[in-house]
Amino acid sequence: MTRMLVSVRSVDEALVAASGGADFIDLKEPSDGALGGLPVATIGAIVGALRAHGSGLPVSATIGDLPMHALDRIRAQVDAVGACGVDYVKVGIERGPEAFAVLDSLAACDWPVVPVFIADNGLDAALIAHACALDFPGIMVDTADKLAGSLFDAVPMADLRAFVAKVRASGRMAGAAGALRVAHVPLLQALAPDFAGFRSAVCVADRKTALCPERLAALAALLHGEAVVEPAAA
Repeated sequence: MTRMLVSVRSVDEALVAASGGADFIDLKEPSDGALGGLPVATIGAIVGALRAHGSGLPVSATIGDLPMHALDRIRAQVDAVGACGVDYVKVGIERGPEAFAVLDSLAACDWPVVPVFIADNGLDAALIAHACALDFPGIMVDTADKLAGSLFDAVPMADLRAFVAKVRASGRMAGAAGALRVAHVPLLQALAPDFAGFRSAVCVADRKTALCPERLAALAALLHGEAVVEPAAA
């Protein structure tokens, strides 16, 4: 079963997601790019609130959209986010020769990092193979331009299947995200990643608006194989 990762940006949203069927809570600022980062103080407050309410769900947080040549900034932000008590630190990985050194550095840091391959221009098989040979708990694929279509528009299904198979064969969790909606659930079920990330599909309108508890519950039920009446199409 594909588990549901829900991206949130506040304590209130995190508590809604935790009680609404999310399997992972992901902390990011959706109005600040694909992997927009929240202030460190906000990340710490959300983690604290979830734990105070008895939630044991795994929590991930992004570091923000940083270029591959800014390795020192990447490492500093990973340290700051990791120190907030999250279970996973998500770092966007762009195609290019500098990405190999970034992956090496991230694998050697003190925090559980999940590389997120940005796939708008396709997936680099050599880069993914390199990541699979390093010590990461999970590896994701995502898109940067959420208005250009979904992950399934950006990357052929055959390439996505190869990605999931490669990551899973390495013993890591395989994740998928990228403007995913309710209509993509059958494709996700066919792809069967370990987890799939959502924001727009569980909001009242676009990804910058508030979470919708009804849409959240309906999507969770679909992914978890429960029969429900869906709300208006996302």
